Amino acid sequence: MGFSRQDSVAYLAAQLAKCFSLALQRRTAELGFSPGQFPVLLELWKEDRLTQRQLLDRVDIEQATLANTLARMQRDGLVERKPHPTDRRSQIIMLTQAGAALEEAAIAASNETEEALLKDLLKFERQLLLEYMSRAIEAAKSER
Repeated sequence: MGFSRQDSVAYLAAQLAKCFSLALQRRTAELGFSPGQFPVLLELWKEDRLTQRQLLDRVDIEQATLANTLARMQRDGLVERKPHPTDRRSQIIMLTQAGAALEEAAIAASNETEEALLKDLLKFERQLLLEYMSRAIEAAKSER
């Protein structure tokens, strides 16, 4: 029995994620952030002044990856870290003016990317794709 990548959901999902990431990177290059930073920005645009632990829980990535991402974002002037007022072990992560100012253009770039990559799907097909992907992600999380 052979293995066909084209019949593998895992392979195709990874390829789709790679395509989205590269397309988003092309659209956001001039904005000054990378696709890996986008989930952090989305969370901070929704609720600024989060601890690293809160961000970690919300973006669902490894702690070391988040620490490196935040270090790059701080270096690039997108976020600041301030000592937590009551917990000396924690820091508050907050957007800078530059990070906050990216929101509209970054979300537009994300929407343009999605539109371009899914342009051949009908509206109900996109809705089904979202539903199926969400269900598969939930099932995968329960396997951890």
